Amino acid sequence: MHCVFIHGRTQSPEDMVEQVISKLNVPGVAFVLPRARGNSWYDARATDVLTERTRKQLEQSVAYVRQLVGDLPGTRDHARPLLIGGFSQGACLAIEYAMRHGPWSGALASLTGCRVGTPDCDRPFADLDRLPAYLTGSDKDPWIPVDAFAQAAAALARARASLHCDVLPDRSHEVSATEIAQFEKMLRGLSHQSWW
Repeated sequence: MHCVFIHGRTQSPEDMVEQVISKLNVPGVAFVLPRARGNSWYDARATDVLTERTRKQLEQSVAYVRQLVGDLPGTRDHARPLLIGGFSQGACLAIEYAMRHGPWSGALASLTGCRVGTPDCDRPFADLDRLPAYLTGSDKDPWIPVDAFAQAAAALARARASLHCDVLPDRSHEVSATEIAQFEKMLRGLSHQSWW
């Protein structure tokens, strides 16, 4: 199976290897770690109003992930499961990808994520048709406020995702052991499923 895991703002694929991927014990998973130009997928904070510039950057980033996914063997014909996830800005980008191109044969893991923009912004919306999704947040996270996390949870629920959420009180802007354990559980579950 494949896992596309998207780094956060001002981070890199190498940071994701150190903070997340190296802590997983799931054999048989091929990780694809995209790299943003300038280490950011778009300039604004996720909770800022979408401007023409931000919307264009976001669409280009979603298209880049879409191209990566399309190049993976077995993903177009659903022969292999695919988990798309990320941390922080990467988690937000994963949700935006799902809302444009979901569902797929696999799952979504958004570690500290939300929708990009505000509730007043025009944002795409897909029927995710029971796509397994994991969303996390924290009351102490300075970048993704708990209100934005809650709005993302509501949006994914309305999109009919099979949603599991963890709110991690007092966690700062990082990936916790709880999130690593749940992410690993998702990967193990997908790698043992039958796909046709």
